[in-house]
Amino acid sequence: MTKKYWLVILIYILVQGLSIAIPIILFPFLTIDIMTLAIYINIILFILAVIITLIIMRKDLQKEKAENPISTGAIIGWSILGVILAWMAQMVAISIEQLVFNIDQGSENTQEIVNITRTNPLFFIIPVFTAPILEELIFRKIIFGSLHKKMHFFFAVLISSLLFGVLHLEFQHLLIYFAMGVALAYVYVKTKRIIVPIIVHFAMNTIAMLAQLLIDPAELERIQQEVSLILFGG
Repeated sequence: MTKKYWLVILIYILVQGLSIAIPIILFPFLTIDIMTLAIYINIILFILAVIITLIIMRKDLQKEKAENPISTGAIIGWSILGVILAWMAQMVAISIEQLVFNIDQGSENTQEIVNITRTNPLFFIIPVFTAPILEELIFRKIIFGSLHKKMHFFFAVLISSLLFGVLHLEFQHLLIYFAMGVALAYVYVKTKRIIVPIIVHFAMNTIAMLAQLLIDPAELERIQQEVSLILFGG
């Protein structure tokens, strides 16, 4: 990987650390409660991370667009197909988790994000907008893309999707995140445009968040049980 790719990864890691450290440092000097402070700090940091990352990678993105022209209609079509593939991959992974490993349904990661969003709707920006952009640029464009230049798709997607799953810190659901990573890498390879997996990731997270926020919890649980589906925002 190039130095600027490593810089993007470093920025992402730094933002993750600062999102925890800065609220703890500032809290004693402010009258705002620490949860509200943490939410605003996270929003600011992740928006800045997106802007800086896009600036650093602008030439790579421009080159990708120039070398792989694709119509708006094709982008929309592949994005819809990507959402379908991601859901199918997720359903297969969930079935394996339940039937083989007897893992309970539900994502603590998604539920925590939903609870924070209920507290402050502005937090919606992170899982729906900043996360899809940053994670796709890092895990599909940088990590998967760099590996795929040197090795077969299978090994490149294996490594990048495992890292994608580990990042979310829900090791009991690693298979689900891995399956989603495979689907996202597939549409990236087929279109050679990172905008497609970004849109797919955006759609998946938006569906998961809105379902959790708008549907009655009891009704949502009934729907999940009937279709053996877990709503994940990754």
